[in-house]
Amino acid sequence: MALGRFGAVAVLLVALFDVAVGSGAAAKDSVLSSSGLPVPRYVSLKSDHVNVRAGPTKDNDVAWVYTRSGLPVEITAEYENWRRVRDSEGSEGWVYHSLLSGRRTAVVTMKNKDDLAAVYESASPSSAVTARLQAGVIAQVKKCGNGWCRVLGNGFDGWIEQQRLWGVYADEQVN
Repeated sequence: MALGRFGAVAVLLVALFDVAVGSGAAAKDSVLSSSGLPVPRYVSLKSDHVNVRAGPTKDNDVAWVYTRSGLPVEITAEYENWRRVRDSEGSEGWVYHSLLSGRRTAVVTMKNKDDLAAVYESASPSSAVTARLQAGVIAQVKKCGNGWCRVLGNGFDGWIEQQRLWGVYADEQVN
């Protein structure tokens, strides 16, 4: 009988462990995370030196270092004060939450690296072109809606087609 209770307790512990481990994977897909913010979501890097680690503790090795302040990253998971992020090239790792900013930025992406993305005076392709941006340019995102985003950066301020940006979701409204 004691062995039967032990077996029941072991089954219960295994079930609880499975739920705890499983909830980590489910949290990535959930609407809200432990921080109360949606996951996934876009944020940007606060500084020009951000360590990216293999896991969510300082005991994990630094896999690489971001050296570009304002770079947009997507938070794909949270664990306590750590955020798993993915960049526009698909690289993923863990960053301490205080190294991230809620300031929205995006990077210009083009199918052909040598093409330029037009920035317009208003949210219409018939308006005047105010700038042309190379792939990789980082812009601050001020507003998005109806397939257009108002972006601001060094030497430009205007509207760009939302599909030209990595750092905003396809139909996302940004205010």
